[in-house]
Amino acid sequence: MNHAHAAHPRDLHGEHPPHLAHHYATPAQQFESGKLGMWVFLATEILMFGGLFCAYAVYRSNHPEIFAYAHRYLDRTLGGVNTLILICSSFTMALAVRNAQLDRRRATVVCLALTLLGGLGFLGIKYVEYRSKWEHGLLWGRSYAPKDHDHGSAASAGRTATPSAAPTPAQPAGATDAGAATVGQPAAAAPATASAVADPDTPRIAPSAIGPPGLALDPVGAHEEHAAREPRNVHLFFSCYFLMTGLHGLHVIVGLGLIGWIMARAAGGAFSSAYYTPVDFVGLYWHLVDLIWIFLFPLLYLIH
Repeated sequence: MNHAHAAHPRDLHGEHPPHLAHHYATPAQQFESGKLGMWVFLATEILMFGGLFCAYAVYRSNHPEIFAYAHRYLDRTLGGVNTLILICSSFTMALAVRNAQLDRRRATVVCLALTLLGGLGFLGIKYVEYRSKWEHGLLWGRSYAPKDHDHGSAASAGRTATPSAAPTPAQPAGATDAGAATVGQPAAAAPATASAVADPDTPRIAPSAIGPPGLALDPVGAHEEHAAREPRNVHLFFSCYFLMTGLHGLHVIVGLGLIGWIMARAAGGAFSSAYYTPVDFVGLYWHLVDLIWIFLFPLLYLIH
């Protein structure tokens, strides 16, 4: 499809169009050259995020139990709302480009404003998610220090109700550590994790699902004890999460700055059917931001 701009009316009289750079022969040549450069730039962005997706695939294939365990601490509802917001903002961005092509200045400004509001809403929801992870210690690398939902309070009622304290085959149902000797079972046979649960200074989150053996789980002997332990290196998941969503968030911020810039110019009447290049190119960038999130959402929030 040819998206070349219509020739400027003054071209017929031999005058130079106001938006035509000196090294281009026609506005159509300038537009097509700029669009080619924009597609090359977007290709480099895809390559950058493609490397992150490859890293995600490698870590997930080597440590599936980590991702099956940790993805449950992401809010699917907030992620889904953000996905809907970005999809709607892509629609309003496409309308802004079309209205600029049709010389509808007011409609162009309104659509750009709606796109801007959508991006701000996305960042607001992402802030809520990041704040929750920060408060619960679900961070990257050495900063990973999970806390209970009451932020580590020793008075947590949920701490004594965790599956770690459930009876095991080595401890008959209904028996406690103190009463284990009365049924012929030494108290020392209780799982080591029971003492960790009883210690109010030990931060814990809910135990993980049992992953494939021999990958990254702590080396324990009994099958039941696997369920009482979280996988090691859970910080790998949250490192991927913050790196990928954080980089995407930076792209959203850049996109909002560009949208605000062209919205101000559109309000001043800078764009028309003869010249709408900035609106078109910013629209392409914003569609890429939307597309990347459509891949991030299922990978991080849904697949387990």
